[in-house]
Amino acid sequence: MTEFSFIPLFTWIVSLLAVPGILLFRKRPDAREGITFLAAFLKLGMIFMMLPLIREGKILCFKFGEILPGIPIEFRVDGLGMLFALVASSLWILTTLYSLGYMRGLKEHDQTRFFVCFALSLSATIGVAFAGNLLTLYIFYEILSLSTYPLVTHHGDKEARSGGRTYLSHLLGTSVAFVLPAMIYCYWKSGGDLNFTDGSLLSTNIGSDAGLIVLLAFTLGFAKSGLMPFHSWLPNAMVAPTPVSALLHAVAVVKVGVFCVLRVFTGVFGTDLIAELDIAAVISYVAAFTIIVSSLIALTQDNLKRRLAFSTIGQLAYIVLGVSFLTSNGVTGSAMHIATHAFGKITLFFCAGAIFVATGKKYVSQMVGLGRQMPVTMLAFLFGSLSIIGLPPFGGAWSKWYLFLGALEADQLAMAVVLIISSILNIAYLLPIPINAFFRRPPQEDGQAETIEIKEAPMACVVPLSITAVGGLLLFLFPELGFELAQLLTKK
Repeated sequence: MTEFSFIPLFTWIVSLLAVPGILLFRKRPDAREGITFLAAFLKLGMIFMMLPLIREGKILCFKFGEILPGIPIEFRVDGLGMLFALVASSLWILTTLYSLGYMRGLKEHDQTRFFVCFALSLSATIGVAFAGNLLTLYIFYEILSLSTYPLVTHHGDKEARSGGRTYLSHLLGTSVAFVLPAMIYCYWKSGGDLNFTDGSLLSTNIGSDAGLIVLLAFTLGFAKSGLMPFHSWLPNAMVAPTPVSALLHAVAVVKVGVFCVLRVFTGVFGTDLIAELDIAAVISYVAAFTIIVSSLIALTQDNLKRRLAFSTIGQLAYIVLGVSFLTSNGVTGSAMHIATHAFGKITLFFCAGAIFVATGKKYVSQMVGLGRQMPVTMLAFLFGSLSIIGLPPFGGAWSKWYLFLGALEADQLAMAVVLIISSILNIAYLLPIPINAFFRRPPQEDGQAETIEIKEAPMACVVPLSITAVGGLLLFLFPELGFELAQLLTKK
């Protein structure tokens, strides 16, 4: 049942309205960040206002403008959009708090620009989450790329500029070269319709060859999903400050990519049509290749953020792999992994940033014995690692379980083996970090018997990473909401 509502519009616009306030109080940091917190809590509050209606099976809509004949900018809030919006908006609050400790602790420059771009990015993310048609999705997808570019290049040095060029050229280049032509084809083939409403926009007059080309164009064109070979932007973007890496490259940017792929599978083609055309196997192979190769590369990375970046590439491919099974369990696991991976990975990035703020260390080989000096941070890192691996009692266990069931349901035994091998590789590149931190002594400095004293990062860094680490535990103990919202996608 579809209902008209202004709340999706207000939810999208609230972070835009924060931008003038952030700029106005640029010389008063406390007020500037107060505006950011106010907008973040208002956004989350409005999402919670819509949640009971979405859980009842209702869909909230708002339309304005008309970019193409019969194609307006349309917000349409359903279960999948609600799940993504809940994750992004709640973690925006924690990342804002974390940013206070990180940006002030390191005395970073251009903090006002940083918070302005954060607000614009969250507005674009909600625009994607609530997009009711392909055109709206595409517009906010591109806005997100542009608004996050200044965050990636924040430091302004040669490395940041190079990473920023790779970031923008990959994301804009693939979307213009692949997504735009595929969208035009859909507009022509459907007789001027780009809506997601019935889950089968391309229900007639498309053959297997054309269907495969369009599906590949969308899947690879939404390169924020990090699928190989269009993945190199993600590790290169790790030159950004850690709060950027944490929210935008563990939650907003990368999750927008896989969210768009989910929309294409369920809202443009529909799983029934893809099964009829028999074109999903190619996507499964691309995702499986990405999962294994990225995990192997992660094993070789000594820089902690780069190791986490390649881990993210593999974890995003889980989501694409799950929906390519075209089964109820596979789609449910993919949707749930958006949330469980977000909490696990943002915890790991928060920990990486806290370690850097407290010690200046950014390499895995430097973190031996660190658990004795930063026990809270390293325990949170352990919790985040266990969730990413998919071990109980952490949320990642549920999403990986449903992905595994989806593979079996689709008679894809080889893909089930890929999931198992990948989880073993997850153990290999993540667990040695907290194990060495807690159970090996730190190296002595200059022959001294005592090591240099190291303390936890500022509380503004430690509190958010503690909350997200516990959040991963709560997602395992109370999975009902995530499961319910994910199931709404399969009941369309």
